[in-house]
Amino acid sequence: MSDKPNDRALDAGALRAMAHPLRVELYEALSNYGPATASGLAERLGESSGSTSYHLRQLARHGLVREVEGRGSGRERWWERSPGSVSVSVFDHDTAAGRAAAQMVGREWERVRAGLLAQFQDRAEDVGKDWYEASTLDTLNLSATRDELREIGQAFTAFYEQHIAPLRAREPRPGARRVQIHFNAFPIADAPHVEGEHR
Repeated sequence: MSDKPNDRALDAGALRAMAHPLRVELYEALSNYGPATASGLAERLGESSGSTSYHLRQLARHGLVREVEGRGSGRERWWERSPGSVSVSVFDHDTAAGRAAAQMVGREWERVRAGLLAQFQDRAEDVGKDWYEASTLDTLNLSATRDELREIGQAFTAFYEQHIAPLRAREPRPGARRVQIHFNAFPIADAPHVEGEHR
């Protein structure tokens, strides 16, 4: 579902490794907040450190997360999300179990993202007026053909390469904070097709 360069479509093994609500939360926490220890993640997510440590190792077996080199001690390992983007599509899997796992991972990703958006809205004063007003929350509804929808996605990919990829590749600058960008463009599943439009 993504045309971004370096996207990794999760194969069956990696998808099975990801298809657990806590593993999605761990993966997203490392994405959103940066490197952390199993105990730090346990505190953030309300889990035991034994549980987070076990699930991090399972994610690491499939290259989804990795240990941070040169950081931590023998008892305290630091973890980070592996570089690059990942994508999940039900159409990449030819078994019912694979498709169900892809759906589950997609739903969990969206649940975590919705939680961050709700937190941003609920804690506007903590965010601060300047940061709040620098943010954008926008939903657009329109009618588009399949080709037009694909063109919108391709335009965003070009925008991503020019404006977002360089920011992801650099070290954080003074005054920076972690941000999340949402761009969703998809057909409404139960909306009818316009007469004459092809699927």
